[in-house]
Amino acid sequence: MLSVVTVNVNGIRAASRRGGTSWLSQCGADVICLQEVRATAEQLAEVLEADGLGHLRVAHTEAAAKGRAGVAVLTPLPHVEVRIGVGPEEFADTGRWVEVDLETPLGAVTVVSAYAHTGEATDEARQAEKYRFLDAIESRLLVLGEGAAAGTRQAIVCGDLNVAHHEVDIKNWRGNRGRAGFLEGERAYLDRWFGELGWTDLGRSLGGEGPGPYTWWSWRGRGFDTDGGWRIDYQLATPGLAARAVTAEVGKAATYAERWSDHAPLRIAFA
Repeated sequence: MLSVVTVNVNGIRAASRRGGTSWLSQCGADVICLQEVRATAEQLAEVLEADGLGHLRVAHTEAAAKGRAGVAVLTPLPHVEVRIGVGPEEFADTGRWVEVDLETPLGAVTVVSAYAHTGEATDEARQAEKYRFLDAIESRLLVLGEGAAAGTRQAIVCGDLNVAHHEVDIKNWRGNRGRAGFLEGERAYLDRWFGELGWTDLGRSLGGEGPGPYTWWSWRGRGFDTDGGWRIDYQLATPGLAARAVTAEVGKAATYAERWSDHAPLRIAFA
């Protein structure tokens, strides 16, 4: 009844040249969430029109810093309301959060496309910024969760959170202890979101116990060929929506040459 795809495209124009937007146009998803769009609204519209996605309604926010970040939600479903940004003013024009209220076959649903900071364990300022953004996400998850519990609107948050939750979510977890993306402080956020806040990690709940399936592999080295990846792309759902999720699929390319991003799309089907 509903199919949702999320993917960090690593630049929509680069992804288009590599065949990524053709993949998206043929995937049959009802909702597509993009991160790292790295384009203006006009540039995004041009790519979508050229690659068979021009009929979709677009909710998009770009970063003030050109060529960085940017998130979008694409869908043929009418937008009831669009909201951009999350948390304090410092994140207002960073191109990292857009949410859309939709009327879907499953009822009223808020869909979010989010892109968390990479962070840097050896750079206190960069890592503190990431934690502030995760704090902002957590505050918004509380509000969205309360709305779902009250029966107002279910919610799904899609995106690149730049955190691998458990050891099964990163191939070389021993070698990455102490690095951004696998810090205890970062992982604690996901503990709370999937614990006391009541959200469900659909990629894990439907994807088995692991290891993997991973969603990101470096462009460098042989990590892609040896499946030395990280699972950092998520779809988080409120309980009512999570109960209707039936399948999860990571669209890893068949070969390195066929990759169109350093991430793979995560697709969830709801019945």
